[in-house]
Amino acid sequence: MTLLITVFAAVISTIVWYTKPQSNTRIGALCLMYWGASLMWLVDAAREYIEIGAEYFTPAPIDMLNDAYLGFSVVALGLVIWLVILLVTDPSGRIKSALTRKK
Repeated sequence: MTLLITVFAAVISTIVWYTKPQSNTRIGALCLMYWGASLMWLVDAAREYIEIGAEYFTPAPIDMLNDAYLGFSVVALGLVIWLVILLVTDPSGRIKSALTRKK
């Protein structure tokens, strides 16, 4: 479930990045984070399949729920990191102009 959720997030962010190539919102960093997480979960799934075999494809419902929570947590953490990157780099200059504005 974690693999599925992160792959969907990676595909969606890649589609957004591809349709807005001139955007200065650093969506490429978000894509790389999600594709990296997807690769990590793919390796984890392959290792687990090697260990337990065909039993891998019949998980218990509680395991699926835990994996879904973990997958959504990874997606949320990726969004938080992306927002921090946006706030630090300030590509539009809005934060800098708000801080330097005279009252």
